[in-house]
Amino acid sequence: MCYKKFIRPILFRMDPERVHNAALFFGSLLGRIWIKRKVLELIYLYKDERLNLEVKGIKFDNPVGLAAGFDKNGVLTEIIPSFGFGFEEIGSITAEQCEGNKKPRVFRIPEEKGLIVNYGLPSDGAESVLRRLRKKKFKIPIGINIAKTNDSRIKGESSVEDYFKSYKLLKDIGDYITINISCPNVGDGRSFEDPKLLEKLLKKIGKTDKIIFLKISPDVSKERLNRIIKISKKYSVSGFVISNLIKNAKGALSGLPVKEKADELIKYVYRKTKGRFVIIGVGGIFSAEDAYTKIRNGASLVQLVTGMIYEGPGIAKNINKGLIILLKKDGFREIKEVIGVDA
Repeated sequence: MCYKKFIRPILFRMDPERVHNAALFFGSLLGRIWIKRKVLELIYLYKDERLNLEVKGIKFDNPVGLAAGFDKNGVLTEIIPSFGFGFEEIGSITAEQCEGNKKPRVFRIPEEKGLIVNYGLPSDGAESVLRRLRKKKFKIPIGINIAKTNDSRIKGESSVEDYFKSYKLLKDIGDYITINISCPNVGDGRSFEDPKLLEKLLKKIGKTDKIIFLKISPDVSKERLNRIIKISKKYSVSGFVISNLIKNAKGALSGLPVKEKADELIKYVYRKTKGRFVIIGVGGIFSAEDAYTKIRNGASLVQLVTGMIYEGPGIAKNINKGLIILLKKDGFREIKEVIGVDA
């Protein structure tokens, strides 16, 4: 309440990217100080064994994660656990360093509880992120989200090599890798939803013990999605992150505008695959009810970014407390029992 009543009105008068950069700076600073982390844990950390679950051998204290897009270069891994998140996905990280699109490139839409995002995949580059994280020990599961470098000269076979470079450099960091095949903020960012290119990349990666997810667009056609699912069954794909942002004229929409499409897509993939693939649900999560819907539709885990911007740093705690209330109301003992019950 304090955040929405007093802090958010001040922050919303400022440029969104400046606020984001300040959060990264201070978050990185606080993460290095043990006592600061502990104080934040006292305020924001909420634990209940009924929220524990294991996905592909990875143990999660709760199903609520920070989605890729906030901590693009992995500078917040020490502080994010103190805010009650069950896991964090870093990125998108590209093979080469990239400045992204021209500023301004982020705009709030308060009336729709959304953002217009046109970052264009700014990234320190895979080698830089590797140096930052290679010796780190993480308190919560970490996902590494990789995407194609935002360079119009990188196309076709060169794109495969670009993705593979990031994969090869970062495959030993964290618990899983998400291949972002659907970024709407670059010229040909969704080209890897072309099954032919996707298959070439997965074939190059080959058999691996690394857990791999594909991040899917909310606008993907059912025909193309079915082909992606078919290819995924042939290779080392464990699941899907559903969904990415919605493309629009000024960039892409995040937040509440994505919710309905993401919910429908989660249910479709869960039904289509009979629960064979793990689904991480993203898009329009602002409350426990929003997260619960995605889990009931087939998501094992959920992620958010825009929800934290509108609801504040206590959102993970609030959602997790709310999930316990919803479990009790519906007669479930543990969160894992809820997965896919509406699909």
